[in-house]
Amino acid sequence: MSLIVKKFGGSSVANKERIFNVAQIIVDDYRKGNDVITVVSAQGDTTDDLIEKAKEINDGNISKREMDVLLTAGEQISAALLAMAIEKLGCPVISLLGWQAGFNTDSNHGIARIKNINTERIKTEVSKKNIVIVAGFQGINKYEDITTLGRGGSDTSAVAIAAAMHANRCQIYTDVDGVYTADPRKVKGAKKMKEITYDEMLELATLGAQVLNNRSVEMAKKYNVELEVLSSLERIEGTIVRETTKMEKMLIRGVTCDKDVATISVIGLKDLPGVAFKLFNKLAQYKINVDMILQSVGRDGTKDITFTVSRGNADTAIESIESLKSVFQYSKITKDATVSKLSIVGAGMESHPGVAAKMFEALYDADVNIKMIDTSEIKISVLIDENLSEKATQAVHDAFMA
Repeated sequence: MSLIVKKFGGSSVANKERIFNVAQIIVDDYRKGNDVITVVSAQGDTTDDLIEKAKEINDGNISKREMDVLLTAGEQISAALLAMAIEKLGCPVISLLGWQAGFNTDSNHGIARIKNINTERIKTEVSKKNIVIVAGFQGINKYEDITTLGRGGSDTSAVAIAAAMHANRCQIYTDVDGVYTADPRKVKGAKKMKEITYDEMLELATLGAQVLNNRSVEMAKKYNVELEVLSSLERIEGTIVRETTKMEKMLIRGVTCDKDVATISVIGLKDLPGVAFKLFNKLAQYKINVDMILQSVGRDGTKDITFTVSRGNADTAIESIESLKSVFQYSKITKDATVSKLSIVGAGMESHPGVAAKMFEALYDADVNIKMIDTSEIKISVLIDENLSEKATQAVHDAFMA
C-alpha cells in the first residue's frame, strides 16, 4: 500500500465529463489499496472570470486581501464537485479547504509562501480511509486571513503535502502527457522525455515552460519529492522528475520560449560605485524579479544598464526607478515589450564545448538577431524579437534534436 498525492489542473476538471474522468483515476488507485490525497485547481477559466468580476466592481486599487478571498472560491468549487463525483462512484471522500488542510502561510496576499503544514487533519481523514480532496493554491496566515500562493500555487500545494506526509509518489496531471523537449503544440518533432533532473526541470519551468511551476520544483528538490508529470486524459506513462537520472546526460534536454518578457534600459547613469546596488535594491523593495542584466562599458563618466522583467511588472519597474531620480542621475528610461526569451537547457552542456556556437549558428541560419545573452552551467538564454519566436524555437530545436 502506498500514499499517493495527485494534483489536477483546471483543464482536467473543466466540465462534468472531465470531473468524472478524474474521479475514476482517483478511485482506481484507491481501490488498489492505496491512500490517496488529491489537490485541485479552479475549473477552466474560473480564476480569470473571477478577476474580471472584481474589476466590474472596482477597477481601481483592489484590496489584495479581498482578492484572495474571492479567488480561492474557484478551488473550493472544484474540490466540492470532485468529492461529489467520487461519492457517486461509491467511495468515502472528504474535501478540505487550504486552512482545513493545515496550510499556514506568511501574509503576502497573492504571493504567499508556505511556512508549515499542520498535517493532523489530513492524517485523521486518511486513517479513516477517506479519499482527501484539498483545494489548492491557498492557505491561512497568522491573522486567520485567507491567502493565495500565486501562479501555479496548486502544484506547490501538492508537493508541500507530499513532502509533509512523506508520500510515496506525487503525480502532477496536466493536459499533456509528460515533459517534452519543446512545446509539442508549437514545435514539430518535440519528444517526450522519460525522466529529467530537478535542476533541468527548474530551469525549464523558470524559463517559460508551462508544465510545472518553478516553486513546486524547488520544493520537490529541497525535500526530495519524486514527481511524475502525466496526462489526465490518457492512461500512459509520463515523465519522472528526480535528483538524478539513469540515462547519460543529454547535451540538451529542452528548448523553451517565454513571451512574458520586457526590457527596461536605464541610459546615461553615473559610472560610480553603488549605482547598480541602489537600482536593483529599489526593484527588490517593489518585489520585482529581475532576470537578464546587461551593463555597458563605462564611457564619458556614464554607463547604461538593461534588464528584463515580466511585462506585468514593467511599468512598476519604471515607476520605482523614477523615484530614485534625486538619488542618481540618468538620461532616460526606455521599455521594450516586443521581445521574447529563447532558452536551451541541459546538464550535458557543462562538459560539451560548442553548445553556444551551435545555438547561435541555428539562429543565424534562421535570420534571427540576438539582443541579449545570459548563461549558466546548464542553460543559455537569448533575447530576440517576439515575432520571430516560433521560427527561432523550431530552428534551435531542429539543430539539437533532429
